[in-house]
Amino acid sequence: MDQFLHYFEHLNSLQKLGWIVGTMTFFWILEGAFPAFKHNYKKWQHSRTNFVLLGTTILINVLFGILALGVFQWVVTEQVGLLGMIELPVWAELVMGLMLLDFVAQYGVHYLLHKFGPLWRFHMIHHSDTHVDVTTGTRHHPGDYVFREIFSLLAVVIGGIPFAFYMVYRILTVLCTYFTHSNIALPDKLDKLLSNVIVTPNMHKFHHHFEQPWTDSNFGNILSIWDRIFGTFVYGDVTKVTYGLDVLNDDKSENLSYQLKVPFDKDVKVGK
Repeated sequence: MDQFLHYFEHLNSLQKLGWIVGTMTFFWILEGAFPAFKHNYKKWQHSRTNFVLLGTTILINVLFGILALGVFQWVVTEQVGLLGMIELPVWAELVMGLMLLDFVAQYGVHYLLHKFGPLWRFHMIHHSDTHVDVTTGTRHHPGDYVFREIFSLLAVVIGGIPFAFYMVYRILTVLCTYFTHSNIALPDKLDKLLSNVIVTPNMHKFHHHFEQPWTDSNFGNILSIWDRIFGTFVYGDVTKVTYGLDVLNDDKSENLSYQLKVPFDKDVKVGK
């Protein structure tokens, strides 16, 4: 376990970027071979907007990474957080840390992004994609992602989570994000079985439906248990899903300028 954690604690920037590119490429190929929906679109042109937003996400991640160094140092020095109050085997603490991060920095913040009007305006850009595929996992307005990073650091402080645990979570999050957004057709029985524990592609498709109540469901990223516990879990006929948002112009789904301005456009009615 020590060697495992040491590896993640010492990942360099090139290795992290390689994981992002490699994981996205893997699911890009897989969804091309086994597509769930036959999207009538130019995939590279569609991906361009999402790749630009991936660039802003990486930049924000780097900036918060600098801030996080101080936070992790403080957590270790002061022994703050839940993990500092207990003494369990390292593997058990790792599981607890990952579950806390998934709940606070994924489910919790995602729920707020949907329920609080000013935050929803930023998060709408993620939902405005009318052709959800693996690259949609990278589609976040900078304002949206900043709020997510704040909650990640909050989870670290609440849990007293070591840097190595956090890096395991980051790597796992990339894998799950690209997996759940990818346009792959898993066998229905397998998808439904897996959805008892983790978020699956079909489960997440309902979250990207163009109107409520499905839009406000299935907030999880790694574990599906939070949606089940808090009554936000939805699973049904995936063929009834239509991507996009009913309050935005679908024709401008790939218009980067339009997407970046959406949070500040008072003509866009959020209804929250």
